Amino acid sequence: MKKNFKVIIDKPVIKPLVALLLMVGVMSVLSGNFATTDNFFNVLRQVSVNLCISVGMTMVILTGGIDLSVGSILALSGAVAAGLSKNGFSFPAADLYVGFTFWGCILAALLIGAALGAFNGWMITRFKVPPFVATLAMLTIARGLTMLYTKGFPITGLGESFSFLGTGWFLGVPMPVWVALLIVAFFAFFMLKTRTGRYIYAIGGNKKASLLSGIKVNKIILWVYTLAGILSAVAGLMVTARLDSAQPNAGSGYELDSIAAVVIGGTSLSGGKGSIAGTVVGALIIGVLNNGLVLLNVSPFWQQVIKGFVILGAVILDKVSPGKSEN
Repeated sequence: MKKNFKVIIDKPVIKPLVALLLMVGVMSVLSGNFATTDNFFNVLRQVSVNLCISVGMTMVILTGGIDLSVGSILALSGAVAAGLSKNGFSFPAADLYVGFTFWGCILAALLIGAALGAFNGWMITRFKVPPFVATLAMLTIARGLTMLYTKGFPITGLGESFSFLGTGWFLGVPMPVWVALLIVAFFAFFMLKTRTGRYIYAIGGNKKASLLSGIKVNKIILWVYTLAGILSAVAGLMVTARLDSAQPNAGSGYELDSIAAVVIGGTSLSGGKGSIAGTVVGALIIGVLNNGLVLLNVSPFWQQVIKGFVILGAVILDKVSPGKSEN
């Protein structure tokens, strides 16, 4: 029998959108350098990286999970792409060297992200490891692998083809922004118009009911974490290309920014409620906040404090919203 699942995407997007407009107005008044064309594109570049990660994080959180490994997956994927681009891969025993094209490096990075994300999903579905614990372990594993691969040193000098992905322009818009727009458009359609997207909402809303309805819950959760890993790899490629180097400590703190973007955008940490559109607004808020605090010469330490309170405030607002039931 055909089952109908209600996708819960209500009006909480309006609140963060109003907050974003107010924040833009305040930053424009406080800093004369904020409301400029150059800074506008700078904010969009910064937001693009976080947005790629946050789209994947949105799907994870909609299922009632969490992914703390996105920053480390970003770093390892970017490092592997940079290493293959510059040095290729050699087999000394067979006196064999394999070189990689630009697209080959991108494919390798995406496969790394997919494999690590799938491993997260496998741990969660096969061994019932809590998502927090599984992805926290992957955070450490991927970071350690990055250090081993790079030997603790940055990989630099990747060439113009690679750097174009992070610093190039197309039709007057930075390339990272185009990448982020394509990802947002695709996954917004995926979540709203496909059966799998509706199942993701259903799983977050009521996992037991989803199982009884015949939804292959474990399979979908596995795919969600795999997609989150792939999107983290895309972000890793953009960061590496923009810096023209792969830094061993790249991606540190991106877990905080992506979770903040998702929660501020109205996605419930308990799952089943939220939208990609809300996450876009949340990522813009985080980007404007980060950029504005830098322009105002606020200490990086205070920036962390402020972002922490912003996340806390967003969670509190989610809990006290009308219609929320007490557990």
